Amino acid sequence: MNPAITVTQKQLSEFLLNVAVVRPVFIWGAPGIGKSSLVEGFAKEVGIPCVSLLGSQLAPEDLIGVPQIIDGMSRFCPPRMIARDEPYCLFLDELNACSHEVQKAFYSLIHERRIGEYYLPKASIVIGAGNRAQDSAIVKPMSSPLLNRMIHVHLKVSHRDWLEWAKDQNIHPWVLNIFKLALIICGVNLLNMKKLFLLHALGIC
Repeated sequence: MNPAITVTQKQLSEFLLNVAVVRPVFIWGAPGIGKSSLVEGFAKEVGIPCVSLLGSQLAPEDLIGVPQIIDGMSRFCPPRMIARDEPYCLFLDELNACSHEVQKAFYSLIHERRIGEYYLPKASIVIGAGNRAQDSAIVKPMSSPLLNRMIHVHLKVSHRDWLEWAKDQNIHPWVLNIFKLALIICGVNLLNMKKLFLLHALGIC
């Protein structure tokens, strides 16, 4: 595997802008720190749609497609959500949670940007993401051919980046003050999806 680089949420967008446009990137990080949202935000920033595939819920045929007979010869028809005419960002979420058979189906898509006879449009971007084994998440070992086809980056949590995001999203000042107080009292970073679920439940955001 290529040596991994560590970035914060704010730094990830610039990293993707410089690296993902030329080579597939895989983002490692703990559950609930915003990997998916950051990738979707990056795609929006560069002006292309983001198509997400959840690796843990895929079967090989979901990628390869179904066979069709044309002029006496068979060909596989890739799914419509992948086979597009315009450039887009293909986000392979939970890539390291899918089965080894599905991982093998991703080889040509990640390395050659193609599925069967279909090639991704030029300027398309491929980004993968997954949780880490130390976080007790559902993960499977990724084969070396798959690992070596991507540039790896570790996403670390930054409370400063989250506070900046929260202000931009007009999160209620009370929430920001409580969060700052929790950081002071606990001395730890509390960022995770549970916090966001709580904010939604309270009707704050």
